[in-house]
Amino acid sequence: MHPARLFRVEDRETLLAFLREHPFVTIAASVGGRPMVAQAPVVAREVDGELVIDFHLSRGNVLVPHLVQGFRAVMLATGPDTYVSPDWYESADQVPTWNYLSVEAEGSVAVLNEAELIAQLDSLSDQEEARLAPKPLWTRHKMAPGKFEAMLRGIIGGRLHVDRLEGTFKLSQNKSEADRLGAAEALGAHPLAELMRRVA
Repeated sequence: MHPARLFRVEDRETLLAFLREHPFVTIAASVGGRPMVAQAPVVAREVDGELVIDFHLSRGNVLVPHLVQGFRAVMLATGPDTYVSPDWYESADQVPTWNYLSVEAEGSVAVLNEAELIAQLDSLSDQEEARLAPKPLWTRHKMAPGKFEAMLRGIIGGRLHVDRLEGTFKLSQNKSEADRLGAAEALGAHPLAELMRRVA
């Protein structure tokens, strides 16, 4: 996360909404002294009063051999980002920067059993198919008998037990209103422009 508190977001509902909107994450871990990275679609939810993030990986993924014994990891979800030119500010003697939205979740990772993995896949499909409305929802029950079960053997599920959740919404909050609005104007229809206009 960005070290400046001005850009930090800690509101749980805002962060969870961001994860639901940007569910394809990067998973970073150091196992046995070796840094490893994977990417996966996720579903965040409460289980027995605890925030967890469920995911699945291809069995050939570098992290898979370590899932059974577990490890600590950081998940990073990213949203829109953009370069900001100093030419867009009213103030002189500025430098270029980058505005962006991101959320980090950190915690211990454990393997999912088969029932939990199937639940993750069903929840993920429901989550993403809902975005495609009014298209009728796809479910695994549309597959030929035995096909889903055969494909299931190619993946493994994991669960991140979240003990840290925070975000960086860097939207030029450290600039004067005139500078921030000038940059937003120059960005035009970029998704961050409207957010930059709304920050206090």
